[in-house]
Amino acid sequence: MSGIMLQAISDWSLRPRSAVWRWAFATMACLVAFVLRYGLDPALPPGFPYLTFFPAVILTTFFAGLWPGVAAAVICGLLAWFYFIAPVYSFALGGASGVALAFYAFITSTEILILHLMKRAMAGLQAERLRSAELAEARKLMFHELQHRVSNNLAAVASLLKLQRRRVSDPAAKRALDDAVGRIALVARMQRMLHDPGAQQIDFARFLHDMTHDVLQSTGAEGRIAHRVETCPVVIGPDQSIPLGLIATEFLSNAVEHGFPGERSGCVEVRLAVVGEQALLEVRDDGVGLPEGFAIEATDSLGLQIARQFAQQIGAELTMAADAAGGTVSRLLFPLEVAGRA
Repeated sequence: MSGIMLQAISDWSLRPRSAVWRWAFATMACLVAFVLRYGLDPALPPGFPYLTFFPAVILTTFFAGLWPGVAAAVICGLLAWFYFIAPVYSFALGGASGVALAFYAFITSTEILILHLMKRAMAGLQAERLRSAELAEARKLMFHELQHRVSNNLAAVASLLKLQRRRVSDPAAKRALDDAVGRIALVARMQRMLHDPGAQQIDFARFLHDMTHDVLQSTGAEGRIAHRVETCPVVIGPDQSIPLGLIATEFLSNAVEHGFPGERSGCVEVRLAVVGEQALLEVRDDGVGLPEGFAIEATDSLGLQIARQFAQQIGAELTMAADAAGGTVSRLLFPLEVAGRA
């Protein structure tokens, strides 16, 4: 709170002021300082001629600038010399008065110099802050424009693939094009989630909840296949977002498509847990299980091949195996980035 107040005072002192305002401030500061010192004179012991004049010089230099501060120092010095330094009501210069005036000149000149240099430094910092704010705003606008163009390009590619699908009669080719459109849609979704340059992280747990619902709904299996999602708070950065999103979608799509062929019903469980400095994504189903002799390293599934490549890219370990209770369990153990826990 004190830092905010100091910043506000600093910004206020650096505002451009008219010459009338600055010289009026200096005049008022000298007048107030003199009235206060004159009123306190009966209560003060000898030796405090500048008690209220030092603050007046400081405030004037800080808020009104260099030359009003110098003028305030001169006026306050003359007032103190005439009214409060013996012999009073005269400008007589003796040994004691000369020492007092020299002390006053040294202190006020030091104050004015330090405050002037400080204000110049503050003005430089303020100018740098403004430039940084302008650069940040320009970066934000460029980022949004880039994201907008990327989203538009992805949408255009997806539309072209959909048009191409209408001209294809082979079921396998149609399914391949559908898979490609789905993956492009996922990338576009991740791009939208990373649209804010000030929040370059994704709540992966929330993504898994939404993704599970979307996949089951898009495949028409929402009422036929039950699902359960158990997650702990994990956030992922832009380098992990698309690989993890594609791998998680592939795990679930593979479980729905191959684990429950035809109208077979069952249950899919999606789990996300933190294991030390890593996170574990697990998709388990109670479907028909893996074919005899299945090895993920030798699979000809394009989706699983892409998933394996992305897993290697982010330094993750991907496995698929038969579940002891029946069905299939797919696991991905991936490293947490800095601040990976929400």
